[in-house]
Amino acid sequence: MQNDDAVHARPAAATVPVLGESAQVRALLQLRELILSGELPGGTRIAELAIVERLGMSRTPIRAALLRLEQEGLLAALPNGGYVVQSFSERDIADGIELRGTLEGLLARLAAERGASTAALAEARQCLAGIDELLASPTLDEQKFSRYVALNSRFHVLLYELADSPTITRQLERAASLPFASPSGFVVLQIHSPRARDMLVVAQDQHRQVLDAIEAREGARAEAIMREHSRLARRNLVEVLDGRHLPDSRGALPSFKLIRRR
Repeated sequence: MQNDDAVHARPAAATVPVLGESAQVRALLQLRELILSGELPGGTRIAELAIVERLGMSRTPIRAALLRLEQEGLLAALPNGGYVVQSFSERDIADGIELRGTLEGLLARLAAERGASTAALAEARQCLAGIDELLASPTLDEQKFSRYVALNSRFHVLLYELADSPTITRQLERAASLPFASPSGFVVLQIHSPRARDMLVVAQDQHRQVLDAIEAREGARAEAIMREHSRLARRNLVEVLDGRHLPDSRGALPSFKLIRRR
């Protein structure tokens, strides 16, 4: 979600990779689910070419997805090439998402207190208009869901830009390396969950509320909204992975194998 610290004019845009390509997002979602389902269990070595063959996709989106999963803490790069699957606990997930919410809340408060330009706010609202179009559909297919993930990632990048704080953005970079701490830490099963889609609608309302708070210079309100926003993301993920609110034909990811239960 972030990188480096040498940029000053628009720090977060340069430091947070945006999931803009649909093929890359699809590769990311599919790989993340293979890992979580236990088809690629903890300790498994992953080679780029093997994943290309398995998913039937070109090397470019696969390479980008593998790098992204390394940044998220699901994979670790091996010195001689390739990656190894990591494992983690439920508490790791909860703490990572909570840390992200704390830092995003701080950025939102600073954006409100320092004042954001009309142009920057308009760009963020334009991004949300694109999400509104997607959520107008009663269901999301894989293509629309991939587009949602990309636009959601973009919105969070723009939110970081509103605060103009390279220091805090660097800390968010570190937080994004924790499992599921990234705002883009979705899984494919969320496409099939009506309850998950409802939560996306609530999350979109929170997106709009935080922009309103920033524009009104209400720092405490903006911070509180982003803290709650991260908790909604955590609840959504846990419910889907546990199989709750999914159609009967779809169960939870088998035993949620990658994650060590407390």
